[in-house]
Amino acid sequence: MRVARTLRSSPVAPALDRVIHEPIRLGIISALAVNASLSFNELKQRLDTSDGNVSVHARKLEDAGFLSCHKGYEGRVPRTEYKLTASGRRAMERYFAQMTALIEAARAK
Repeated sequence: MRVARTLRSSPVAPALDRVIHEPIRLGIISALAVNASLSFNELKQRLDTSDGNVSVHARKLEDAGFLSCHKGYEGRVPRTEYKLTASGRRAMERYFAQMTALIEAARAK
């Protein structure tokens, strides 16, 4: 693909954050960027994905320091709540800036 080759060889092409770049993880980060916090089930519904996907991808984001996770109970029902950390917000902003640079480079060609 010509555009992909051009972007790879371009000095503008930044290395994308592979932790965020995966679609489910990008969805989690984006959803949390506009909400103070979201529960496991809220993320699952918003992303229209499985329990396993939310669990695995949220764990990767948590391990990277991009999310905080609080587990508790509402009555007898377990509840897992996620929040975007300051580090996660900075990583998201860097990622969006990198994507913007890639889009601008592609449009300039």
